[in-house]
Amino acid sequence: MREIVVISGKGGTGKTSLTGAFAHLAENKIICDLDVDAPDLHILLSPDMARTEDFYSGHEAVIDNSRCQMCGTCLDMCQFGAVQFDGARYFIENLRCEGCKVCVSFCPEEAIDFPERYCGQWFVSSTRFGTMVHARLFPGAENSGRLVTLLRNQAREKARQEGHDLILCDGAPGIGCPVISSLSGTNLAVIVTEPTLSGLHDLQRVAQLCSHFKIRVAVIINKFDLNSEQSREIEGYCREKGFSLVGNIPYDPQFTTAMVDKKVVTEVNTSHIAGKVSRIWDQILKLL
Repeated sequence: MREIVVISGKGGTGKTSLTGAFAHLAENKIICDLDVDAPDLHILLSPDMARTEDFYSGHEAVIDNSRCQMCGTCLDMCQFGAVQFDGARYFIENLRCEGCKVCVSFCPEEAIDFPERYCGQWFVSSTRFGTMVHARLFPGAENSGRLVTLLRNQAREKARQEGHDLILCDGAPGIGCPVISSLSGTNLAVIVTEPTLSGLHDLQRVAQLCSHFKIRVAVIINKFDLNSEQSREIEGYCREKGFSLVGNIPYDPQFTTAMVDKKVVTEVNTSHIAGKVSRIWDQILKLL
């Protein structure tokens, strides 16, 4: 089983637009959107959800006012300001609750429950490019790394069931927990960057992360023609580190036009950029 994850040092580099195009070009694959904090690949692929599951992770305190004797112990002991008193009752402010369980353990009336936290949903869907595994984490919900791991496991299971030999993942931007989870066990990280000072800096950070986990790196410079000098710096950095520069993509409004039509750029017949993206995909496959 081969796994490719497309990532970037930050959001807005064109990572998802390219992942969608690769999903169009790839054969015998499962598509997986691991950008669970801000997923948007589904906007391009318009999935038809065949399976929906709730995602629970961690716990949160809930005060049962029918058992509460208004002693205020929970308010005194909470270090996060999550316990509030409105003059008539005590309650938990969910966004402040860290799930430490102190209030639960010290409540003399055992009036505080500690259920699992409902954090979002994950899906198995069909798209015009094949099966897709994806999720939606609720705003402010935590444990996105755990959800990423769940999705990757589901994608692998689905690939085995359907006889696919490739998993194509849209990873999260940055270098945080979701990215680390998405890199686990992958064969190749394709990093999309842009020709700016911050683009080079973010590329260096995420490439260092990949090197730490001994994951092979390929680099794409998107909108490379907007700053030739900075593009040359990125190319030099790739040569110095031994990273494969699989393509330079010029700025092209066809990406935006396709996105507005909920298509990927390789589906637009009039787009001259489609051939370039196709050749980049061929280069990526050669690295597997």
